[in-house]
Amino acid sequence: MRTDGGVPERERPPKVFQTYSEQVRLLQSRGMQVADPALAESVLRTTNYYRLSGYWYPYRRRHLDGEGMSNTFLEGTSFDDVMALYEFDARLRAAVLAALGPIELAMRALLGHELGRIDPCAHLEPRLLGPTARVQGSAAEPSLQYRRWFTRHAEDVRCSREDFVAHHREHYGSKLPIWAAVEVMDWGSLSALYRLSPLKVQTVLAESVGLSSAQLGSWLKSMNMLRNYAAHQGRMYNRVYTLVPKLPRSAHPDFPAGGEDENARCFTQLTVVQYLVRTLGVGKARLLPAVLRSFPSVARLDITSMGAPDGWERQSLWSS
Repeated sequence: MRTDGGVPERERPPKVFQTYSEQVRLLQSRGMQVADPALAESVLRTTNYYRLSGYWYPYRRRHLDGEGMSNTFLEGTSFDDVMALYEFDARLRAAVLAALGPIELAMRALLGHELGRIDPCAHLEPRLLGPTARVQGSAAEPSLQYRRWFTRHAEDVRCSREDFVAHHREHYGSKLPIWAAVEVMDWGSLSALYRLSPLKVQTVLAESVGLSSAQLGSWLKSMNMLRNYAAHQGRMYNRVYTLVPKLPRSAHPDFPAGGEDENARCFTQLTVVQYLVRTLGVGKARLLPAVLRSFPSVARLDITSMGAPDGWERQSLWSS
């Protein structure tokens, strides 16, 4: 029940603190097999019960009425299988970061080069950018999207300790040319600047990887999200992603043909990354396939739980 002000009359008290050994016993009481309780306690000391809970979630039973999940585990659930999934996800995060790094550098270089063709400081002049950089009906007044991007970029330049930034301040003033400015942008700023750019610039970048400008824009946003999960130790393999990259509408041998639900799974995100690694010719094309092939042999789950189709490893994009 709530009061008229919308505040709960009574809130449930926080859960009772439990030691590591009590946490292990709780898991056992709910049906999880723990072959080595001492090892499980050691894991919980450095990993956190709630971080691991995302990996045992697929093993929880549904309530008898089918509404939501219970706290008990399906028969055969083991702590060893949970840890195997956790360790697989750690390998996946490392591989994603390694694969995304060269893609980000390539996109920085391409965007800086194409905007530089227009003007060395095109990024500082909304009139030289695309229509989303300007107030509708205005030739030069910056839009809210551009002002937000510029405020963030100006702060990044101000805080930068890169030698090339100091060199430009000393010899050329405070304005960095775009081919230098892209080097202080993180993926979020880079993605936003792409969307603010003229359509002809977007098209050049998109066509260089066989996409439309809208597709590449959605891919950059999706990869920014993916990178954030990987960089901040977020769970990846069994997550449902809120940003789904726009895939080619017609049948394409490199992309899964699933519906919206399937395309919100991890494998679609990884397919986008693997496609760009191969198309741009950057990074190690064997890295992600090797990690996916290491999906552990655990009860009830296989790599299709990530959205991977049967025979994924035989597709040209994933084969060695």
